[in-house]
Amino acid sequence: MDDVELVWSDGSAEVHRFVVGPFENNVYVVRCRHTGAAVLLDAANEHDRLLRVATRLGVTSVLETHGHWDHIQAVEQVRDAGIDVWVREEDASMLPSYDHLLEDDAVHRVGDLRLRTVHTPGHTPGSISFALEDTPMLFTGDTLFPGGPGNTALEGGDFPTIVTSIEERIFRVFAAETMIWPGHGAPSTLGTERPHLDEWVERGW
Repeated sequence: MDDVELVWSDGSAEVHRFVVGPFENNVYVVRCRHTGAAVLLDAANEHDRLLRVATRLGVTSVLETHGHWDHIQAVEQVRDAGIDVWVREEDASMLPSYDHLLEDDAVHRVGDLRLRTVHTPGHTPGSISFALEDTPMLFTGDTLFPGGPGNTALEGGDFPTIVTSIEERIFRVFAAETMIWPGHGAPSTLGTERPHLDEWVERGW
């Protein structure tokens, strides 16, 4: 239904993914299996479909990985439906509206689950990743993809900053088996990506 795929689960958590909009944005739902509580990452597009999924899976809040337009097209509609929207302060002005600001290194509780915030600027000043504690799951938005960093050519982007974020806030912190789930495209693991950091720095993107 609505082409939502259960991409990962254990005894406590479920992660669902579906793809929306012309830029094929990944939208993720992290759901606590014990309580039924759920959070959605990036209200990107196709608000009717997004709201159907949110209702079915018990979503009560949306966490934005950053403020680029292709990741926020359904923000107004989810807020109209009574779902709170969270974003980093640096990107808040890019959204049409929001409810709460995300702090760095803070816990967002989803039932019995804990999503840890990791501020990873560079793609935008307010880009933020989310680590699902006690699992190998890391949602990197447009900060880290298979094959390298996200685009830093747009306003607010900065290549040295995104490299620092990836190296110091992701590669040095999380284990090799950690799975990265980006804002577009396929997942990967840190063990696969980490050896290529110097190549990315040398090529400059």
